[in-house]
Amino acid sequence: MKSSPRITLLAGGVGGAKAALGLYLSEHKANLSVIGNIADDEEFHGLWVSPDIDTLTYTLAGRINQQQGWGLENETHQVLDGLNQLGSDTWMFLGDQDFATHIYRTEQRKKGIRPSAIAQDIAWKNGVDIPLLLPTDDVMQTRVLTNKGSLSFQEYFVREQCKVEITAIAIEGAEQATATAEAMEAIKNSDLIIIAPSNPVVSIGAILAVSEIRRALEETSATRVAISPFIGGKTVKGPADQMMQAIGMDSSPASVAELYQGCLDAMVIDHEDAESEASLLNSGLEVFITNTLMKTDDEKTQLMQACVGFAEEVAQQKRLSTAAQLTQEAC
Repeated sequence: MKSSPRITLLAGGVGGAKAALGLYLSEHKANLSVIGNIADDEEFHGLWVSPDIDTLTYTLAGRINQQQGWGLENETHQVLDGLNQLGSDTWMFLGDQDFATHIYRTEQRKKGIRPSAIAQDIAWKNGVDIPLLLPTDDVMQTRVLTNKGSLSFQEYFVREQCKVEITAIAIEGAEQATATAEAMEAIKNSDLIIIAPSNPVVSIGAILAVSEIRRALEETSATRVAISPFIGGKTVKGPADQMMQAIGMDSSPASVAELYQGCLDAMVIDHEDAESEASLLNSGLEVFITNTLMKTDDEKTQLMQACVGFAEEVAQQKRLSTAAQLTQEAC
């Protein structure tokens, strides 16, 4: 019986959580690790909030608000209503059950417990039984420079609803950040690295901004595959297309590949972007064209199983190519 490959998924929030769930519900769950984005973490009402990590946790736990793609199902908002009555800024829409997560996380941080251990603890207590890893235990934060000044990602995305003009994007703290041992070990032990269809600038880009993580991905012998977050030049959810434009790139698979340069062997793209195949092949990448829109759990599982199958084919091609090269050199 063929053994399942060891897989590490790099993931942001909603799109990353869909990919993570597709693998989690598949035959590959037992050998799956997920590295999430922490650069949109921020303090609200004195509590440390980790939106992408929580979205991953709630999705894998089967507790996510399916309609929104974030937050918890059957949520109430009495705490937020009370804060609003007291005059607090309540634009960050946090539910009562969600507040419990943030209170617990903040308590544990104040005790000096590593953020990685806290994230895994919260995941386990929600019934998530795979490694949910952080790229670093250090604080990093996406800053969006706009015509309204420097904003955090949540200020830009939630408060301003992406309606301000972006002039630049930075990941503060990335240069000093040290990768977690768990993330490095997951990459080292992987047969396949899959990059989820998350925001390439501020989700995957933030993970890759940790220099040790990027170097490990560049040097790994694992097969590395990215799923493009764009379909027909547009993002399914979130401001990824606007952010690509802000850094002078278009919303195409080729631009995503450029951002991930050195960390990829192959790309998965949607049928609507089939015209990108030639340029990707010319850049040395293998390409798999399929339907990448994930609405149902079945679609999530089907796409991710297809991605794994494609990645294994690419891995086999790499092995045959290496063997042929060694034979030629021996002659």
